[in-house]
Amino acid sequence: MESVEARIEQALRGVIDPELGADIVDLGMVKRVEVDDGTATIGVALTIAACPLRDQIEQDVKRKVLALPEIREVLVQVTAMTSDEKAEIMSKARWKAREDAEPTMIHPSTRVIAISSGKGGVGKSSTSVNLAVALAQRGLRVGLLDADIWGFSVPRMLGIGSVRLEANDDAQIVPVQAHGLDVVSTGLLIDDEDKALMWRGLMLSKALEQFLTDVAWQTLDYLVIDMPPGTGDIQMALSRLLPQAEMVVVTTPQRAAQKVASRVADMARRSFMPVIGVLENMSGFTTEDGRHYKLFGEGGGQELADDLGVPLVGQIPLDPFIVEAGDSGVPLVISHPDSPAAAALVNVAKRLVELIPPAEDETCTARIDRLIEGLQRISS
Repeated sequence: MESVEARIEQALRGVIDPELGADIVDLGMVKRVEVDDGTATIGVALTIAACPLRDQIEQDVKRKVLALPEIREVLVQVTAMTSDEKAEIMSKARWKAREDAEPTMIHPSTRVIAISSGKGGVGKSSTSVNLAVALAQRGLRVGLLDADIWGFSVPRMLGIGSVRLEANDDAQIVPVQAHGLDVVSTGLLIDDEDKALMWRGLMLSKALEQFLTDVAWQTLDYLVIDMPPGTGDIQMALSRLLPQAEMVVVTTPQRAAQKVASRVADMARRSFMPVIGVLENMSGFTTEDGRHYKLFGEGGGQELADDLGVPLVGQIPLDPFIVEAGDSGVPLVISHPDSPAAAALVNVAKRLVELIPPAEDETCTARIDRLIEGLQRISS
C-alpha cells in the first residue's frame, strides 16, 4: 500500500515553479516530507529565501497537500539553496526547456552551427558568412541566419543590403537568395541600416523565434547562425528553440580574448549546447616578402580549445582582402579564393563537415554504402 509520504510527493508534482516551468519535485526543491498525526511538514528549498514567488509556492504546496484526506494541517519550512543546489536546479530547468521546445521551420535533420564569440570585434560575422559560402560550395544546402539583431552586418557582406524580405501566400517570410545561401537578417527588414534598433531582451528573443518559426526555410543540410557577442537573451533562446544547435567559438590569439570567449562556451554547455570547436581569427599577418608578425599574440585559440577539450578547427590569418570583400558584398572565398585567409576558411568548413557530417550521410543506409565502397576499393 502506498505510504502517505509517497502520496504527498505525488501531490507536490502539481506545484509548478512559475519561473523555472517545472514541478518542485522534479526540480529537487522538496527536501523534507514528514507526517505526524495528520500534520504534514514540508521542507522546500528556494533559489533564494526571499524569492518573490515564495508566498505563491507556499500556498500551492498547502492546497495540494491539504487535498489529501489524511492531512489536516500543512507546515511549510522554506530554506535557501546552496550554490551547488542552485547550479543543479538551473541545469534541470534548462534541460526541460530544451525538451519542451516548440517546433520550428528548421528540419530536425538540419545541422545547426552557432558561430559565437565572447565579445565583438573578433571577426565573427565575416567568419560566419565565409564559412556558410564555403559549405555551399561543397554542394550542400546552407542557410545563414543573422541573429546579431542589433549589430547586423550580413546583408552588406553579401551585397544584398538593398533587398527586403517578403512573404509568400502562406504569410511566411521567404529567405533571400545570395551566393548559394538562404539568408534571413533583421537588416533585410528595416529601411535604413544606420538606424539603431531600440529593442530589449524579450523583443530580441521574439525576433529570433520568428526567424525560426515564421520563415519558409527549405530543408537544409546546415544552418549557420551569426550570433551576437556575449551571453545574453539570444543565446539562451537559441538553446531552447533549437536543441540540435552546436557552437563554434571564435576568438583571437591574445589571452585576454581567450578568457572572454570561455564565458560563452560555459554558457553553451550549461544550456546543453555542445561546443564542437574553437576557431582562432586574426592569427598573425604575413607580408609580401614573407615576414610574419603575430600582431595579437599567439596561443589563445589552442589554449581555449585545450581548456574546453575540443579541437582547434582553424587559424585564420589577417588579410586585407577580407575588408575589401566585406565592403564589396562578395565573400572572400569567392572574390579571392587563393588568398591565405580564404584557403584557411575553406579548410575550416571541411573540418566542420568532418566533425558534424550532414544528417543524411549518417543514416544506417549511408554508412552501409560507405562500408561497401571501402570493401570494393580493398578488393580491387
